[in-house]
Amino acid sequence: MPRARRAAWAAALLASLLTVSAARADVLYYPRPETLDDERGDYPFQLLQMALIKAGSPHQLVMTPHHMQQNRSIVEIMAATGTLHIVATMTSREREEKLLPVRIPISKGLIGWRMLLVRADQVELFRGAKTLADLKPYKLAQGHDWPDLAILRGNGLAPTPVSTYDSLFGMLKAGRVDYVPRAVNEIWPEAARHKELAVEPHVVLHYPTADYYFLNRADGHLAEQIRRGLELAIADGTMDQLFYQHYGKALRRSRLDKRRVLELKNPGLPAATPLDRKELWFRLEDLRHIK
Repeated sequence: MPRARRAAWAAALLASLLTVSAARADVLYYPRPETLDDERGDYPFQLLQMALIKAGSPHQLVMTPHHMQQNRSIVEIMAATGTLHIVATMTSREREEKLLPVRIPISKGLIGWRMLLVRADQVELFRGAKTLADLKPYKLAQGHDWPDLAILRGNGLAPTPVSTYDSLFGMLKAGRVDYVPRAVNEIWPEAARHKELAVEPHVVLHYPTADYYFLNRADGHLAEQIRRGLELAIADGTMDQLFYQHYGKALRRSRLDKRRVLELKNPGLPAATPLDRKELWFRLEDLRHIK
């Protein structure tokens, strides 16, 4: 091949590669949920799409081709491998030191409202439970890398750590634990998928916490775009609209205002958590907005 043609071919190839690279730079990867039938990722994915659009971001949001556990997602973002850019997960002081949070609670703190998943033949197990001390004789499980583990331990409970999401349900079905605390926005689909299990009807645990979008600490510009888009969605009501579209039915079924609320402290709650912004948090009086 003549030198001139080789040079032209190389230039064309370089231009093509740069074009592909630029296109890929506009793609943001979000973790596919841990299991095939896991619906927990639907709402945060749609809310993030909304925020990027409202902020005028040029980025295209796509889910990773493979399922990812929570801890792996955090490691991938910290390493800045390009395989993952954003994860939605519960905050803690440790996580805010490692990653960059967008401090708007995407589920309005609903992740801190925890009902008890139990075996269907023990649905009345906690009928008489009036205080947290009444739960202490019973065994429970929680994800080994979830902030909830430290919260439960900090309140005198002794959760068994499990390595995978699916292990929670296997241990409960096998009778190795008596209950698993699950968030209001998680528990009903889980009970529907596992027919041997049921939602305990009398008690709800509550602790202050938030789930945020987290990014690599070098991605400050992108984090600001997401924050701006979320603020616009809060201001025009579309975030609340999406929230109730996804979780209104679960909130109706949960009847939180009819349950005994057992309050827990969160020793790992970062000081910068925006607890003073009342519009960012779900409260029991918000149930009146659900049709």
